[in-house]
Amino acid sequence: MVAMLELAPAHENVLETLTVGPRGPRERALEEGILMLSDADLLAIVLGTGLVGCSVFRLANELLERVGGLEGLGRLGPSAIAEIPGVGTAKALRLLAGLEIGRRSLMRSIRPRPAVCNSAAVAAWFTSRLSWREYEELWVISLDGRNGLRSARRVAQGGVHGLGVTPRDVLRVALQDTAAAIILVHNHPSGDPAPSDADVAMTHKVAEACHVVGVPLLDHVIVSSTGQYVSLLDLGILPPAV
Repeated sequence: MVAMLELAPAHENVLETLTVGPRGPRERALEEGILMLSDADLLAIVLGTGLVGCSVFRLANELLERVGGLEGLGRLGPSAIAEIPGVGTAKALRLLAGLEIGRRSLMRSIRPRPAVCNSAAVAAWFTSRLSWREYEELWVISLDGRNGLRSARRVAQGGVHGLGVTPRDVLRVALQDTAAAIILVHNHPSGDPAPSDADVAMTHKVAEACHVVGVPLLDHVIVSSTGQYVSLLDLGILPPAV
C-alpha cells in the first residue's frame, strides 16, 4: 500500500479549500454530471477542505489509499476515521452520513416498485400533492420497463398563469433517472383541468423529443383543486406510444 503522506495536525487553522483550481469536482459535477466524478472527487466534495500544504484532492486520494477505498471506509467507525490526519470528527461524520445515504438509497431502489397502470392512478397520487398549490408545477414520472415507478421529480415551477418548460428540461430528468418511459403531470390552480393550447403544444414537443431518444411519453395528466383531472392520452390528444 502506498504510504500515507505526513500531514499537519488536524487542529491546524490554515486550510486549503475545495475551490483550488479553475475546474474542481464541484464545477465538473455541475457541468458534466455527478456520475462523471471519481471516488476521490466525490470524497473531496464531502471533505470540503484539506490542510495547509495538502489540498483536499490530495487528502481524499491519500484517505482512500489508507483505508482501502470506499469499501474500507464504510467498515470503519467515526472514531477511527476521525483519527486520520486531516479528517477529524466533523468530517468523519459527514463521510459516514454520505455513505449511509447511498446505502439507504440502494436498499430502497431494489424494493418492488408500484405499477403506474392508468391516468386515474396518476391523478390520485398527485391531486393531494399539487391541487392545493397557487402556482403551476410540472413533474416527470420516470418508469421502468414494467411501468413501475422509478422516480417522480419536479422539473418546472411557474406563476399563477402558467410555467415555462422545454423538452430539454424533461429529457434531462428522464435520462438521469434512466427511465424506460415517462408521464408528465401538472396542476391548474384555476380549478379547471382542461388543457390549454400551450399545454397541448408543449406535450407534442416533448413527445417528439422523447421519441427521438427512445424514451416514450405515455401520458400527460392535469390535476386541479376540484379533484377533477384530464389525461391527454384519454382525450386522444396524445397518441398511444408505440
